[in-house]
Amino acid sequence: QVQLVESGGGGVQAGGSLRLSCAASGSIFSINAMDWYRQAPGKQRELVATIFLSSNSRNYADSVKGRFTISRDNAKNTVYLQMNSLKPDDSAVYYCHTRQTNGIRWSDYWGQGTQVTVSS
Repeated sequence: QVQLVESGGGGVQAGGSLRLSCAASGSIFSINAMDWYRQAPGKQRELVATIFLSSNSRNYADSVKGRFTISRDNAKNTVYLQMNSLKPDDSAVYYCHTRQTNGIRWSDYWGQGTQVTVSS
């Protein structure tokens, strides 16, 4: 069982920056990777970034590569999404995500979401 809490969303002008945080608690010893997803109205949920906690290896969606950075603070059990050069198309609810398995099935864990609004 994992609990995820996002924070850091808000409104920003195009070209500006925001830093999102995702604090994890519960059975965090089993977490291998954390993800950021986003979903805008009328659009499907999109995987934005992934970080593998043990190696610090990171992956990004093409739409955000070069502008967004996912990072971690292991001591605080927290992952961050630094978003620079924001565009109106980045406006969405951003969700932190992870998963666990018991060997036969996977369970997904999601934060409550934090709204990001980028204005022109």
